[in-house]
Parts: sequence; structure tokens; C-alpha cells
Amino acid sequence: MEQAGQIIAIGGGGFGRNPKHNKIEKYILGQTGKDKPNVVFLPTASAEDESYIVNFYSCFSKLDCSPSHITFFQRTPRLDSIINQADVIYVGGGNTKSMLAVWREWKLDKLLLKAYNKGKILSGVSAGAICWFQQGITDSWVSNLNVLDCLGFLKGMACPHYQEEADRRPSVHEILKNGKATTGYAIDGGAAVHFKNGNYFKSLQFYPDSFVYHVSMMNGNIIEKRMETNQL
Repeated sequence: MEQAGQIIAIGGGGFGRNPKHNKIEKYILGQTGKDKPNVVFLPTASAEDESYIVNFYSCFSKLDCSPSHITFFQRTPRLDSIINQADVIYVGGGNTKSMLAVWREWKLDKLLLKAYNKGKILSGVSAGAICWFQQGITDSWVSNLNVLDCLGFLKGMACPHYQEEADRRPSVHEILKNGKATTGYAIDGGAAVHFKNGNYFKSLQFYPDSFVYHVSMMNGNIIEKRMETNQL
């Protein structure tokens, strides 16, 4: 029976930073069970940054897969046929709020939900990690970190770049204390969380000293639990 609904949310790093680093990318491809899976890259959040797209092909063309990407700011292809043929959908980092607005206008959010329910693997880094949750902690606004309502395929909240950016941890704690966000996962750059059927499956580490934390509030106190990680 086909495994329905896998999501792999990456806190930072990977091919976008260095196309020669491919540990998490290989892991994602390995979850498909296919010899040459179709991988579709969505660079929407970066405004389809050309160097980011080049890095994607530089990394994935050396792996056992068929890579392609979707653009919304040039002539946009038939989205349903591309998403239907994809085995993996990988979402890049950038401005989460702007990305979701574009997706909803093109009804890609509905196509992604269908893909998820058919057992395709949804993955991504930073904006591409938090977009799958009910809430994401995002720097889409220049002034400060904010809580953003996202696609809601996964319950709870997610925050990327947890150890990379000094204001992330205190901001997450403050947001939880203020009741603006719900319980969720804080993900370091170089770490990722894998969910199956909407449930936590495992935490992954592909850079040294990178971790995943489950953060919640109990009796007015922040509870931060470091998850056991599987090193790639």
C-alpha cells in the first residue's frame, strides 16, 4: 500500500548554500523508493532567484533523479500535470508570505494538498519548511519575526534557523508566552524533521551540532525538548 503524506522540513542549509552538500537531498530522494524519482523545485519565495535555480540543478543533476522547476513570474506551465508527475516537491527559502499569496492565486495550494494525500513527498528549507504547518515563525517582514498562518497540512508551529540567527530563540519563546503561537518545532540549520501521515517520524542532522527542538508552554514556562537526531 502506498505511503500517504510525507513531509520533510529543513531548518536551513543544503544545496542552496552549497550545491556540493547533498546529504539531506539524498535522504529525501531515498524516501520515494524509486530508482529515478521526479523532483520539482519551487523557488517562489526567493522571487525565482536564478542562482538558486542553478544550485538546484547543480546538486540534483548529479543524483539519481529527474529535476525540474516551476516558475510563476514567466509564462507558467500546466501546474496540475507537473505536480501529478512529481515524486518529490522541494520548496526553496525566501519570503513565506509572498510565496503563499502567489500559490493561492494560482491554486497551487490545492494541488499540493492533493499531492500530499496521494503520498508524494513534500519538502523544503526555511520558507519551504514552515509553509506546511498551521503556523510559521517568519522574517517575511523586515521589522521583526512574526507568526504567519500557513497551509496547515501539519498541526502546530515551525521555526527555521533556530541556532543560526540570534533573535530566533528569544522570539519563539516570547511568541509562545504571548499565546500568539501554538506548540511546535524549532529547527536548526543543518537539521530537518520528517513527518509521515501528519505524525512526527524522526529528526535528522546533516551538519554537526544541529538539532530539532519541540517547544511548548506549560504553566507559564517554556518547555524546550531537544529531539534525538539521526545523523546522515
